[in-house]
Amino acid sequence: MVCLFSFLSWTAPVNAQIFDPVKWTTAVEKVSDTEYHLIATALIEKDWHIYSQNVDKGGPIPTTFFFTESADFKRLGKVIEEKGHTIQDATFNMQVKSFSDKAKFVQKIKLENPVKTVKASVEFMVCMDTRCLPPKEVDLVFDLNKAKLTKGNTVAGGSAKKDKGTKGLWSIFIIAFLSGFTALLTPCVFPMIPMTVSYFTKQSKNKAKGISNAILYGVFIIVIYVLLGTVVTKVFGSESLNELSTNVYFNLVFFVILVVFAASFLGAFELSLPSSWSTKVDAQADRGGFLGIFFMALALAIVSFSCTGPIVGTLLVESATQGGLAPMIGMFGFSLAIALPFTLFAIFPGWMNSLPKSGGWLNTVKVVLGFLELAFAFKFLSNADLVLQLHWLEREVFLAIWIAIFGALALYLFGKITLPHDSPQDRISVGRLMLGLLSLTFTIYMLPGMWGAPLNLISAFPPAQHYSESPYGVGYQKLAKIPAQPSFGDFGVGSEKTEHEAGVPEGAHLMPPHDILAFNDYDKGLAYARKVNKPVLIDFTGQACVNCRKMEQNVWPQDKVLSVLKNDVVLISLYVDDRRMLAEEDQVESKLRPGKKLKRIGEKWTEFQTIKYKTNSQPYYVLIDADENSLVAPVAYTPDAEEYYNWLQSGIKEYK
Repeated sequence: MVCLFSFLSWTAPVNAQIFDPVKWTTAVEKVSDTEYHLIATALIEKDWHIYSQNVDKGGPIPTTFFFTESADFKRLGKVIEEKGHTIQDATFNMQVKSFSDKAKFVQKIKLENPVKTVKASVEFMVCMDTRCLPPKEVDLVFDLNKAKLTKGNTVAGGSAKKDKGTKGLWSIFIIAFLSGFTALLTPCVFPMIPMTVSYFTKQSKNKAKGISNAILYGVFIIVIYVLLGTVVTKVFGSESLNELSTNVYFNLVFFVILVVFAASFLGAFELSLPSSWSTKVDAQADRGGFLGIFFMALALAIVSFSCTGPIVGTLLVESATQGGLAPMIGMFGFSLAIALPFTLFAIFPGWMNSLPKSGGWLNTVKVVLGFLELAFAFKFLSNADLVLQLHWLEREVFLAIWIAIFGALALYLFGKITLPHDSPQDRISVGRLMLGLLSLTFTIYMLPGMWGAPLNLISAFPPAQHYSESPYGVGYQKLAKIPAQPSFGDFGVGSEKTEHEAGVPEGAHLMPPHDILAFNDYDKGLAYARKVNKPVLIDFTGQACVNCRKMEQNVWPQDKVLSVLKNDVVLISLYVDDRRMLAEEDQVESKLRPGKKLKRIGEKWTEFQTIKYKTNSQPYYVLIDADENSLVAPVAYTPDAEEYYNWLQSGIKEYK
């Protein structure tokens, strides 16, 4: 029999302590008056590792927790461990999940009677590449009197969530930065670059002073816009803005605003702030010094409002709905792009000779932005239609509108359409021709979408394929519409079942076009999962959720992911913007807003997600077992299909 353990050997000096490469610490987090998270953390010395709780037979000793039996509390589910990493263990010649440096384990409990401490022990085995120490058992004491109020999801995987948040902020910054450069090319901003730079270089006593003033001017531009982002964040807060993003009235109001902005860009009228504002600001700018330069920067923001206002407004709404620092990061990126040219041209004034002269091309840029604003406006109208489930702006209608808008843009760029502020021209530039060809190409690309093509490049914008007149594509009646009372989440499919739906359990429906069995009721979906002995995939989603549609159209249809969704898990999609009323007996008092009742189905799922998983953003995916215990750390938007598949597989493995 091969010995499992290869012990460390050394000559121990007098009074030496036993070598112990793992130290255990305990902590407690309070979830509610009766629920607590007991957290055991292993601090592991370099080159050593311990093992997962789940290890195949013939492998190392798994990490195992033993809790002292007591009538004072009960354990809620199993001990949840961090993601860890899978290694090829040389000692046992097998792949096994292990932890290095640090490992966190969390046990959730519910108190039946007041207690001060909970006692437990952990048995574990610590190894390095060539040898292992004997299994060891350590006593653990969790002091409930020192519990800290939890501020988030203690379950493993928090770092991944942080990484995704960081990626989101970088995306906001890049989009905002590019938007700022676009705003530079409008007739309200571009002509001011040489004028302002000349002012600093000519009015300053020397070149160094001119450069420092220009830098200060750029800094003040950034300060003004970042302050705007800060105000939006402070006034509304991330939670309110997240709710606004799926609010019908908000989407309708913003649709109207964008249509007005688009009409202004196209030349119907000129938008501007009150002239008295710019007059007063200009008067302050003449004072000189730091204060004068600040008011010059403020004057730029006010005077250029007719061109930058629609861009800033759209950017603020899109970034603000993500919450946190997103609005400030967005405004920083936008203003940085605006401020850079003023500073750089002041430092290198010779560069201004290479700037193109102001002319009709600036108006062309403004008109192109007008077409884009009009296209984006219908996204907000679509959100309202999706939330209300009116089916007025289904996928085909939305695409028809976009095809018309971008087709008209192509004709405009080719000179076949002229608008009020266009200059007469007998030929078009190469740049305008290339942009026209790009717009025409995009228009042609969208045409197959009218007959069921997925259109992955724009999956975030039009309604999902299942929210359409022909969910399976024109001419393919695999699942015909039935004129019956619609069921929210069935996306136009009646509550009656077709022959294609024979055998579908009560409360479920087949999500076209891939026929994924899905529930929109948590209790019914959970009961079915227990019956068929499968793990549950909770999909916190929303009809107006952009990233939810990206996941459903770009990630879920991938062969490996689709196979898991159809065969290995039970999908429960909970729509946080479901506007249907709860039954009278189900309208209970809100735990988050005492004194108010949960009246709508969406409110019920929103509160469920917020309380249980400490987040209110969508999409949010949770894998649980039949006892509602998390199998792995939940994930949010995961555009990488391979990463999402691996996450699904890790949860299924934990379940088995």
